Amino acid sequence: MAIEKHFVKEGIKEAEIEEFFKEKFDKAGYSHTEIQRTPLGTRIIVYADRPGLVIGKFGNKVKEITEEVQKKFELENPMLDVKEIEQPLLDAQVVAGKITKALERGAFYKKVANWYISEIMKAGAVGVEIRAAGKMGGERSRFQKFRKGYIKHSGYYADNIVDKGKAFAITKPGVIGIQVKILRYLPEITTMKKEVEKIENKGNEKTES
Repeated sequence: MAIEKHFVKEGIKEAEIEEFFKEKFDKAGYSHTEIQRTPLGTRIIVYADRPGLVIGKFGNKVKEITEEVQKKFELENPMLDVKEIEQPLLDAQVVAGKITKALERGAFYKKVANWYISEIMKAGAVGVEIRAAGKMGGERSRFQKFRKGYIKHSGYYADNIVDKGKAFAITKPGVIGIQVKILRYLPEITTMKKEVEKIENKGNEKTES
């Protein structure tokens, strides 16, 4: 039971750390955090769209936040590392944040959602779904779903491959919740493409010989 309690406690702490960085680096296009336990201490990797806003001039912000994390969560020798996301449009949390920022600036939710769906598919996604709920014009709350391509809602792919993100926009009419799901790839499709390429390459070799 002592071991189980330890893992539960650590799981809660990691969730709290994730929430801490999500709020701290909201304007930097925050994606997610990885926590690694090492013999030297706790390594925290923060992934963001604009890492410069996280690091600050001469790395001063990183030093301040590292000290804050150490005191707040009682971590042993925390080491903060910041990495840039290679494909922001395929990161569901980053996209959710961008949509809410656009809504807070007064953009129309349908136009924003459709634009991001188009750009996400252009970036190479297999499928994408954006859900919006809340006060989106008018007195009543409403729910709207935007979808393109292939997306899974249950099973192994939904739990392990579909990238998920959510954020909230604070607008004059009220709060709007945004949920984004992105299926970046399907293993079967990737394997099928490789097999087709192999067959085509063999055919080309025979033709050349």
